[in-house]
Amino acid sequence: MKQEIAFITGASRGIGRAIATAFAGAGFALAINCQNSSQALEQLAADLTKTYHVPCITLVGDIGRENFVKNAFYIIEEKLGPVSVLINNAGISQIGLLTDLSLEDWNRVIQTNLTSVFCCCKYAVPSMVRRQAGKILNISSVWGSVGASCEVAYSASKGGVNAFTRALAKELAPSNISVNAIACGVIDTQMNQCFSREEQTSLAQEIPAGRFGAPEEAAELALSLASAPSYLTGQIITLDGGWQ
Repeated sequence: MKQEIAFITGASRGIGRAIATAFAGAGFALAINCQNSSQALEQLAADLTKTYHVPCITLVGDIGRENFVKNAFYIIEEKLGPVSVLINNAGISQIGLLTDLSLEDWNRVIQTNLTSVFCCCKYAVPSMVRRQAGKILNISSVWGSVGASCEVAYSASKGGVNAFTRALAKELAPSNISVNAIACGVIDTQMNQCFSREEQTSLAQEIPAGRFGAPEEAAELALSLASAPSYLTGQIITLDGGWQ
């Protein structure tokens, strides 16, 4: 049986790192990406190859830029083969008042969180359509549905991811390709270390589960969606401990 290939963006830490580990453990060949943490990414690739005996290549660069993405897919196909599971996880946040948000900051968030999803899907889809098979999973946020005060750019980008997911799922369903998203609540990652200890405690108390989610829980859900029936498509699946 031919080994399946997963491409995971934003994989050097947090949810992306946990997803890469889970997929390596399940026997997937991996292509993993980040923009800045090249050392961490290379170390992760070496660890996964050593532990799980799967091929793992690294692609360091801005996943929101089309030329980089086009070249990345060429490299993946040359070294591993066509991508069977695409996981769009790369994301950044920008906390602050709308009136303090520069156009440069706005564009940076949109490019990383939403344009990257467009670029990766654009280059993943043709081979999936030819094979009449494939899974696309976008890592979104509950803020994409309800919005967050002082996170206008992030909320807008994730709302765009949700709409993109639903629309592309309808476009690709006739080709047996499923497109879903995981809308994460508060996950215990470096992105949320901007909150003070008191703010984190207060936030956890608002969550019915009484705690932040673990990156490994998001990874477990992502892996299950990679093997879910293709009839499951166009869904925004919320992982938030009952918060929303």
